[in-house]
Amino acid sequence: MIQIDHVTFSYGGENESAGGIQDINLNIEDGQFVVLCGESGCGKTTITRLINGLIPHYYEGKMNGEVWVNGAKVSEQPLYDTAKTVGSVFQNPRSQFFNVDTTSEITFGCENLGQPEQSIRNRLEKTVQDFRLEKLMGRNIFHLSGGEKQKIACAGVSIMEPNVLVMDEPSSNLDASSILALRATLAFWKSQGKTIIISEHRLYYLRGLADRFIYITAGEVEKDYSAAEFERLTEQQRTDLGLRAFILENLLPPETVQQTGKQMELCNFNFAYKNEPKTLHIREDKIPANRIVGIIGNNGAGKSTFSRCFCGLEKRCGKVIWNGKTYHPKDRLNTCYMVMQDVNHQLFTETVLDEILISMEEENQEQAEEILSKLDLTDFKDRHPMSLSGGQKQRVAIASAIASKRSILFFDEPTSGLDYKHMKEVANILRQVRDAGITLYVITHDLELILDCCTDIVHFEEGYIVDQFQMDKVGLEKIRNYFIKGAVI
Repeated sequence: MIQIDHVTFSYGGENESAGGIQDINLNIEDGQFVVLCGESGCGKTTITRLINGLIPHYYEGKMNGEVWVNGAKVSEQPLYDTAKTVGSVFQNPRSQFFNVDTTSEITFGCENLGQPEQSIRNRLEKTVQDFRLEKLMGRNIFHLSGGEKQKIACAGVSIMEPNVLVMDEPSSNLDASSILALRATLAFWKSQGKTIIISEHRLYYLRGLADRFIYITAGEVEKDYSAAEFERLTEQQRTDLGLRAFILENLLPPETVQQTGKQMELCNFNFAYKNEPKTLHIREDKIPANRIVGIIGNNGAGKSTFSRCFCGLEKRCGKVIWNGKTYHPKDRLNTCYMVMQDVNHQLFTETVLDEILISMEEENQEQAEEILSKLDLTDFKDRHPMSLSGGQKQRVAIASAIASKRSILFFDEPTSGLDYKHMKEVANILRQVRDAGITLYVITHDLELILDCCTDIVHFEEGYIVDQFQMDKVGLEKIRNYFIKGAVI
């Protein structure tokens, strides 16, 4: 049993106003599946850190109250003892990897606890069978897709046989098929009687699995729903709470007038990373311009490679013909701006405001603050970007892209880790940027974002463009089939 008894916590230093909690009281029975939901920064992640011991042993701050897991006071036992009982999978699995190959990574936790060799071998064999990982054994972790990395992270936790499993935004970087695989993993753990606590914005894949949905606002538990109570809420009621869709089949796009737009011509977009097979196979094609184009496809389909090639970050990849002008990779570097999936790689300055200012050709603080206001970032303008939550960092990177005023913007998973409110804000600002005559390409696994703002879709699989369509009635049926096929719970 997990007991959180009158716990108040506030982070210290730069994180002082990020995700603290106020007088939280929660009891989670053994074997319960609990979902923590609510807007970004409401305190969901803080609760997971209290359970796995990262608070107070890793994250500094001021804490009152106590947390017990299986009768042990978390604050008074070392992290390695808590880790025997509580297994954690973080939002970005790469942040918890210690090895280069998959087999060593899965067994690392058991080895770290000094378990006997034969016991580890037996556990590894069972874990590989349980998670169907035969094809992933002995692989380089850095060559895996996002969904495959997630599987390895889950296996590395499961092999240690903890009674409690804690996950923070586990679906945020996964494609539709990988989310279904994640659901299967969660169902397997539930069948074993594990206690599962998930902090999550995407809720649809947890339907039929979760026993409780705990809704948190400003660091306080506002509602504690049973699964039946949460199911009885209307989609509008959940939207009013700032929550993502619970039933994908109910989603519909707004009425829009379809238009014929300009096109860009792609030539010789064939690419292979060093010592790797070719990952992009586009000899000639045309894609929409001056639109908001959603780029879809499973993890590893070539979407991110395409974006790197298009933006000129890979110098040996093709040319683009647009408005009668040919753009080689060097030309495209000055025409395009890309927001990466891992935005930590492109945050450089000491404050959020400075991050926006350095993206401008000529610094204009008034315009910078206007962009920050539209993305609900004004309160953070003097904060260090690396002190923000994942969703807040994502919005800072988007703000920088908009401030650059480049004519082509690429976004790689711009709503990863964002709640409903901030997803809508991103969609609104993407439409405003499009209306200013800028072309936007959005790599995404987010059906809600696509339905909200995308005008066209380009579908990648195995390095090829396999389909293109506008978001008309026919396109809507295609996109619904792609995302919802197999996802109806």
